[in-house]
Amino acid sequence: MSASAAPDLTKAPSDVLKYGHPGPVCDILQRTAYAAGYDRKLRHPAWTAEHLTLASLGKVPSEPDDPGRGDRGNSQFKEDETLPEPFRAKLSDYFRSGYDRGHMVPAADAKISQTAMDETFLLSNIAPQVGAGFNRHYWAYVEDWCRRLTSSFSDVYVFTVPLYLPRQDPADSKWRVSYEVIGNPPNVAVPTHFAKVVLASRPTSPATPKIIELSLGAFVLPNAPIPDNARLESFSVPVETIEKAAGLTLFSDKIKKESKQICRSTSCDVTVRRFDDAQKTVQGGGGRPMRLGPPPSR
Repeated sequence: MSASAAPDLTKAPSDVLKYGHPGPVCDILQRTAYAAGYDRKLRHPAWTAEHLTLASLGKVPSEPDDPGRGDRGNSQFKEDETLPEPFRAKLSDYFRSGYDRGHMVPAADAKISQTAMDETFLLSNIAPQVGAGFNRHYWAYVEDWCRRLTSSFSDVYVFTVPLYLPRQDPADSKWRVSYEVIGNPPNVAVPTHFAKVVLASRPTSPATPKIIELSLGAFVLPNAPIPDNARLESFSVPVETIEKAAGLTLFSDKIKKESKQICRSTSCDVTVRRFDDAQKTVQGGGGRPMRLGPPPSR
């Protein structure tokens, strides 16, 4: 992930910063299975980054069972005590808020160890998400799709970005950003949208293992119920759209120029699985029936 160089504070005029720099501060969190930038004002991640492989997901066929692997049944949500107390998200903020504690890095991506699994349950990896129809359903399908990419790509880099996008007010046609803040007193902001940005790589052919093909995809989903039969590709946007909205530089121009569009390199169909209607099938966006079963592991 590229970033602009930090300003040289020694060149500040006179001694205006003599008693400290006010920020903003983005806490860079380096965890076992992911990295994140934490937004102290919004009190959820500004972004999270992962590197998925068959090995990291425990899907290597020859790999023996490892009793040390993470079990989400042994994890619980916790406040992140590495962050300054005034800027932390708190468990009480989510209590009866009407929102799920939505993982930005899914627990199912961190089965490498119990420590890795536990770190995904820190509130510094959580943002408020609509539950039914989104966090428990379509968002989970997208997370599952990201994991399934490891079956056709050797390396999959996943960035998750909460967004606050403007809406046009029909009363005066002006654009405004409006969002809820949960907690008592209000503490954690509720994103209007969430983005998944995926960069996947693989050798162009077995005969040329050092020549790497890149595929890039970016998707913006509203923090709202989404129909199971919605096409993932319908949420596709240019990476620059997300970078501009979030104030981030995810990839260099060279990477973006050299990458194929991921929905042309592989299927962008999500797999729909539900506990509540396991015997039915629904027609997918691509015209194929999708079987409904247990929800994807998260």
